[in-house]
Amino acid sequence: MAGDVLTDELFRAVEQLADPQVLPLELDVTSEGGWRHIVGEAERRFGGLNILVNNAGILNRAPLIEDEPSEFERLWRVNCLGVFLGMRAAAPLLRKADRPAIVNTLSNAAVRAFPRHTSYTSSKWAERGLTLSAAIELAELGIRVNAVLPGPVATPMHDAQTIERLQSAALLGRIGTAEDIAEVVAFLASPAAGFMTGAEVLVDGGQSLRISQ
Repeated sequence: MAGDVLTDELFRAVEQLADPQVLPLELDVTSEGGWRHIVGEAERRFGGLNILVNNAGILNRAPLIEDEPSEFERLWRVNCLGVFLGMRAAAPLLRKADRPAIVNTLSNAAVRAFPRHTSYTSSKWAERGLTLSAAIELAELGIRVNAVLPGPVATPMHDAQTIERLQSAALLGRIGTAEDIAEVVAFLASPAAGFMTGAEVLVDGGQSLRISQ
C-alpha cells in the first residue's frame, strides 16, 4: 500500500509500476482519521500489516528571524506528528505480524544543523527522538523500529539550481537517488536486519563529513 496526499502524483507513479499488487490510497499523514482508514484498509484487503515505512516529509528554507510560525508548525505536523500518528495507528496490527518492522525516513539534518533550515532541522531532531523512544517501547511488542538518514537526494524537493550546487560539493561526485535510499529502507525492513532496532543509518554520500555546506 502506498499513501500520499498528492493523489495525482501517487496514482501516476503506481500506474507506471504496472504492478497490480501495489494499492494507492489517499493519505494525509497529519490526519488521525486518515491513518485509521488506511490501516483498516490494510487489514481488510491484505489481512494484516507487516511493515510500516514513514516517508512523508516537507522542507522549508528560511532564516530563523524570517520563518513564519505557521510554516514552523506545518513542518512539525508533517515531519513529526505524522510519524507519531502512523506508528500509533499501525502498532496494533504490527504486533500480530511475523517479524514486523517500522522504518522512519529522517535526514542527516537530524544529526547536524543546517543554516536557513530551522523548522526543518528541528522537526527532524524531534522525529529522531520519537523514533528512538518508539524503538524502546515497541520492542516489547516484537516490533523493530529503525531510521534511515538521507542526505541530498535528487527529488522534486530540490530545484535544479540547488541540485547543481549540492552536486558540485558532493564528496562522492554526485548526490543521492531515490533508489539509493530505497535499498537501505528495504534492508532495514527485511529479516536481514532482524537484530537491528533503534539504528540510525546515514545515507548521505559523506555530506555529514563536510565541515561547511
